[in-house]
Amino acid sequence: MKHVLKIFSLLVAISGLWIGLLQASIIPRSHTWLLPIYFIVSLGCYGLLMVGVGLMRFPTCPQEALLLQQDIAEAKYFLKQRGVDVDSE
Repeated sequence: MKHVLKIFSLLVAISGLWIGLLQASIIPRSHTWLLPIYFIVSLGCYGLLMVGVGLMRFPTCPQEALLLQQDIAEAKYFLKQRGVDVDSE
């Protein structure tokens, strides 16, 4: 819920800035109308960057891999007891 409030407050602040720029005519009106598009494109670039950073920093967990292999072996043994052929590919 905290992230929703942060995003909402950011959107309100950006909208206020945008409306203020429209009213003050500091920036030409033709450029001001493009600001929401620039914001959406930059938000998409930021999202892609965060996904890329998350993939680069993805942790490897050798202990969890061993536990997963043990779980798979237990599941195969359980299914073999029930008459399911799990070794054929």
